[in-house]
Amino acid sequence: MKIHEYQAKQILARHNVRIPRGEVAYTKEEAREIAHRIGGAVVVKAQIHAGGRGKGGGVKLAKSPDEASEIAGRMLGMNLVTAQTGPEGRRVQKVLIEEGLDIRKELYLGIAIDRKAGKPVFMASASGGMDIEEVAAKNPELILKEYVEPGLGLQPFQARRLAFGLGLAPELINDAAQFMMGLYKAFEEMDASLAEINPFLVTGDNKVYALDAKVNFDDNALYRHKDLKELRDLNEEDPLEIEASKFGLNYIKLDGNVACMVNGAGLAMATMDIIKLSGGSPANFLDVGGGASAEQVKNAFRILLSDKNVKAVLINIFGGIMRCDIVASGVVEAAKTIGVQIPVVVRLEGTNVEQAQEILRNSGLNFIVADGMKDAAEKVVAAAKGSH
Repeated sequence: MKIHEYQAKQILARHNVRIPRGEVAYTKEEAREIAHRIGGAVVVKAQIHAGGRGKGGGVKLAKSPDEASEIAGRMLGMNLVTAQTGPEGRRVQKVLIEEGLDIRKELYLGIAIDRKAGKPVFMASASGGMDIEEVAAKNPELILKEYVEPGLGLQPFQARRLAFGLGLAPELINDAAQFMMGLYKAFEEMDASLAEINPFLVTGDNKVYALDAKVNFDDNALYRHKDLKELRDLNEEDPLEIEASKFGLNYIKLDGNVACMVNGAGLAMATMDIIKLSGGSPANFLDVGGGASAEQVKNAFRILLSDKNVKAVLINIFGGIMRCDIVASGVVEAAKTIGVQIPVVVRLEGTNVEQAQEILRNSGLNFIVADGMKDAAEKVVAAAKGSH
């Protein structure tokens, strides 16, 4: 789960991470009032779940409350396109009005889970700001790393080592180290999967700030954080992904035209790969899980068909814990309820596969039965091309 910058900053501030003064505005009138309360120059920042807002025109400096109101009026309702939103962009529904700071130096801090190492990694770079992704791609040696032992947490000596590595002035080392310790404590306590400060700012009066903040949470740990679940902004998520989450389905919308319904994340990834190898493009990732009911399968199928880009569907189920006859029953019921107008290719193997094939044959529906994954992929890609 993602949250907005202003929400991330409010959480980090509770862990002694210094943030600029600021408030959220939903109208240009509110923007004027907030800018007046803050005083001096302010920054108007579009609040969407994507980075690269500055390059897209979503971060502007205002020298007066009236200018802040004017900028907010232009931003609110605009479709902001950045490198992370894709060409469709995101509609801006709120803006953060924040005090302007005297920027001396822009740095970078980030914490993520290194799955290969099996532990969190705390990263820092003196090359912070808008182009940190380019730095990571072209000059990875410029990104310092400290691996954190689970159960021990980030140690003070590690934080100081990163602070010295950033080239900070001696009088800033302790302040920066405390900042990093607070950031890691927040990351750990929130069960976050990512915490990023970009830029991590050094001001003219020798203070460090989180000028921007990005935090993502591990969805599987949200049951421990009911307060965090309330921060979810459904306006920032794909409607089909929201619908899938109601039924415990792991669904991610993609931009292809071949829908996939698979059980197991590994098989789902392999299915997407073989569709690409066969000349097609997957429209989604969908893992119905190992113990899905016929009702869940029915809802999964309905969600797949709700995507207007889908030209054909591939159902690829290996029945281990998940019985093939349950899948077949759910698919047939959904197909009859919805009235399927596009080709559906089915590849089933495993528990009760004979009963499943019997259910499909007796359904009165024109399913295309495949023999193996390669055959299934080739048939669904051909079907998608033929249904244009």
